[in-house]
Amino acid sequence: MTTPVTIIGAGLGGLTLARVLHVHGIRATVYEAEHAPDARRQGGLLDLHPHSGQDALRAAGLIGEFRKLVLPGREAYRVMDRAGNVLLDVPDTGTGERPEVPRGALRQTLLDSLPAGTVRWGHKVTAVQALADGRHRVAFADRASVVADLLIGADGAFSRVRPLVSKATAQYFGVCSVETFLFDAGTRHPASAEAVGAGSLFALAPGRGLLAHREDGGTLHTYAQLRKPQAWFADLDTSDSAALTLRVAKEFDGWAPELTALITESDTPPALRPVFTLSAGHRWDRIRGVTLLGDAAHLRAPNGEGANSAMQDGAELGRTLAEHPGDAEAALAAHEQAMFARAARVEADDDGFYGLMIDDHAPHSVVSLMTGAEQHA
Repeated sequence: MTTPVTIIGAGLGGLTLARVLHVHGIRATVYEAEHAPDARRQGGLLDLHPHSGQDALRAAGLIGEFRKLVLPGREAYRVMDRAGNVLLDVPDTGTGERPEVPRGALRQTLLDSLPAGTVRWGHKVTAVQALADGRHRVAFADRASVVADLLIGADGAFSRVRPLVSKATAQYFGVCSVETFLFDAGTRHPASAEAVGAGSLFALAPGRGLLAHREDGGTLHTYAQLRKPQAWFADLDTSDSAALTLRVAKEFDGWAPELTALITESDTPPALRPVFTLSAGHRWDRIRGVTLLGDAAHLRAPNGEGANSAMQDGAELGRTLAEHPGDAEAALAAHEQAMFARAARVEADDDGFYGLMIDDHAPHSVVSLMTGAEQHA
């Protein structure tokens, strides 16, 4: 089977591309390894920025649907030390400049906006082969394959498409996180709910921290951040929830109980999520018939820009393809140059917040950064 535009990966970037192409009357097919939209949780809240994520949704014709997803009050945040002392407490200003929305609901909005059958679930890519005419054969785990006239890798950190254009591979950043959830926390875990507050909580110390935020329906969503070598979790059986919880809880021994409960009382099995990055300035030469976007192209440590950048990549690529009918190569070349420039600006503006959260001076390094930002806002 031959497909005109083949997108690998049904994350926010790939779906935004598919939607913008659909708006312009260009057919695309998205292949996703997961077996269904709800095969796993889609992460927590996203703050979508006006000139990237929100612009992408305007291009997709979905800005109105996006506004319905916004959770009011979630732009508030506070910083605590390990004893639960509040060092900084910033209320939601009500400006709505960077509104918070649930990632899963945003993804579903994009899915609902696409024609039936656009996304092919349960298609795990096992190999991609360049053909002589600039097309590419994509093979899947079920032994099926497709030939792509135009192939887009929107498949994240460990992209199967990336090797077609680059030898770069994702490298461990030196930090892992463990994801947990408390449901109906206001009733069942009132002390933890009070600690998190209306928006986000940063409870920090050298080498470790808890990043939690309040989702819809009283859910507290937490990432326990740990500065650890890969050896620390290499031998872990991540399916043994009790063992993983115990190992993580030991790292927070002596912390305030309302904080440690975010880990020990989780209503879901803890999920280990090591952080990987690509080297800054990742670029490649133009390869006919294929390109990348999002984390497949410019994977960075979490900095609030990842989803925004991926969606902007997808929207801009979709518009560029529509502007170059019959000349996909010109469109891909323009997309890559624009994307490389955007990625360079993000890298230049990165304040290193993710590393500061658990550096040797945490939490005071974060308080200094945040108060400085407030003063210059």
